[in-house]
Amino acid sequence: MTKAFVSGCAGPTLTADETAFFRAEDPWGLILFARNVETPDQLKELTRAFREAVGREDAPVLVDQEGGRVQRLKPPHWPKYPAPKLFGDLFEKDAEQALRAAWLGARLIAADLREAGITIDCLPCLDVRFPDTVDAIGDRAFSSNPDTVARLGQAMVDGAIAGGVLPVIKHIPGHGRARVDSHLELPRVEADKSSLESVDFRPFKSLSHVSLGMTAHIVYETIDGETACTQSRKIIQDIIRSEIGFDGCLMSDDMSMKALGGDFDDRARRILQAGCDIVLHCNGDMVEMRDVAKAVPELEGEAKRRCDRALEGLRPPEPGLDRTEAWNEFRSLTGWQGV
Repeated sequence: MTKAFVSGCAGPTLTADETAFFRAEDPWGLILFARNVETPDQLKELTRAFREAVGREDAPVLVDQEGGRVQRLKPPHWPKYPAPKLFGDLFEKDAEQALRAAWLGARLIAADLREAGITIDCLPCLDVRFPDTVDAIGDRAFSSNPDTVARLGQAMVDGAIAGGVLPVIKHIPGHGRARVDSHLELPRVEADKSSLESVDFRPFKSLSHVSLGMTAHIVYETIDGETACTQSRKIIQDIIRSEIGFDGCLMSDDMSMKALGGDFDDRARRILQAGCDIVLHCNGDMVEMRDVAKAVPELEGEAKRRCDRALEGLRPPEPGLDRTEAWNEFRSLTGWQGV
C-alpha cells in the first residue's frame, strides 16, 4: 500500500538499493533535483524506473521548476526561465500582458516537464515580498502586492494545468516575512494575526481551490509561538484548513531542512499529526529515507481522498501549442533573452 511520503533519490539513475526501497515502501511520489537531471533521455528513464518500482503508472513525480534560481532542468537541454519577479514587475506596467506572460511561462515549463515524465511542478510561490524578505525567497515572489501575487499565481496555475502538469501553491500560509533561510534555521514571524490575514494569507485564500499545497517552516508567534507551521496542528487546522479554506493535498516543505529539529522519524510523525497529508523528504539520503518510511503510515482516510482528488485533476496537455510561436510571444511580452 502507498505510504504518505514523497522521497528523493541520490543521483541520475536509481541504485539497486533505491529500487528495492521504493518497491518495498511505495512512497506516494518522487521529487527530483539538479543532481538527478542530466539529459532528456536519462530523465525519462529515471521517471519510468521509479514508476516501475512502485508499480503505479500514475505515481507522481515532482520537481521545483519555477525559473530563476529555482530551476532543476537547465540549459543546454532545457530553456532558462526568468524568476517570477519579472512577471510582477511587468504587471505594474501592463497587467494583461503580465498575466499572459505568466500563463505562457508556466505552459512552456509544463511542456518541458511532461515530456520527461514529470507530472507535478512545485509552483507558484504565493509568498508576498517585503523589504526584508530573506534572499531564499527574494525574486521567487511575484510582488509586494498580495492581489498581484494572487492574479499572477492563478495565471501560472492555469498554464501548468493546460500543459498537463499539476501545480503546488507554496508556502502556505506565507513565507514572505521570513528574515532567515529555513534551509539553515527556523524563521520566526512576529506580525499580528490581522496583518497576516490582510496581506500574507490573501493569495492563498484566493487560490485555495488548487488541489496541492506546501507548508512553510515558520513560527508565527501570534498564532502558535512554540511550533513551526509544518508541525503545528493549530495553524494547519485553524488557519490553512479553516480560515484560508484549503482542502487540497497538503505536503510539508522539505523535512530535512534545518528549520525542523529532532530525529527524522519524530519529524515525520509530528508533521502528519499536525494535519499534513504528505511528508516531503528530498535529499536522497538512504538512512534518513528508511527512518521516514518507518514513521509514516499508509495513505488512507481524508489524506488519501485529497491526494486521489488531486491526481484526478491531471489531464493530457491541451493540444495546439507551437513552442516556437509561444517562445516568440513570451520573449516579445517580457523582453526575456534567456537561452
